[in-house]
Amino acid sequence: MLKKYLAIALISLGGLNISTAAFAGGDYMPSLITATPLEGRTLAITIVRKTIGTIQTDSEAKHRVRKIYAEDPMMLMRAAELVSLEFDIIARANNYWR
Repeated sequence: MLKKYLAIALISLGGLNISTAAFAGGDYMPSLITATPLEGRTLAITIVRKTIGTIQTDSEAKHRVRKIYAEDPMMLMRAAELVSLEFDIIARANNYWR
């Protein structure tokens, strides 16, 4: 059951408005090294979104799931957890911006 909620939460991240201007040219992840923690967080969100886009290519399915997601705060928490995991990897790669 947890896997089902996690999958739905991941698919629902597509509604976030994240600027990808920094990742022009199609390579959204040229490096895990970022100048600031905010850039690292943006990269973490982008990685999660791109992963979901690769796994679930049906945009109608993504939109159907968002309706469910909007009513379940636990799904939001799961999505945030995935971003947090990616951000942890990026923070380590950047030596925590020290």
